[in-house]
Amino acid sequence: MAVLPIITLPDPVLKQKAKRVKTIDGSIQKLIANMLETVRADPGRAALAAPQVGTSLRVIVIDIPEAENIVLINPEIVKRSGERSVTEGCLSVPGYYGEIKRSEQVTVKGRDASGKEIRIKAEELLAQALEQLAPRG
Repeated sequence: MAVLPIITLPDPVLKQKAKRVKTIDGSIQKLIANMLETVRADPGRAALAAPQVGTSLRVIVIDIPEAENIVLINPEIVKRSGERSVTEGCLSVPGYYGEIKRSEQVTVKGRDASGKEIRIKAEELLAQALEQLAPRG
């Protein structure tokens, strides 16, 4: 496993629409392992999307106290409810934090690292991380 460099603006990969993962093979498993290692390398990191490490694929990882080692491949938000204001930053825009509206609850579907279809109903910090990283359905 390796800690990957975080890509920052204005890198063009951050402006591309990430591609769906078609096959979960060894290269995807390696990407996931490296992304988890990268998010754990700094206690200030909570979540990461593959484009933030230079790979334009729909893969996200989340590692927070209430939800460790979450991996979602081809995530999609299928339901949102409530609204709250939060202060949020982004690893790809270092040093910038802003007030943003986020849902109180989200439901996201996708596949786990083994390819099994999963649904996650989340609130608070997990909902915030999922909403920041997963596209709307």
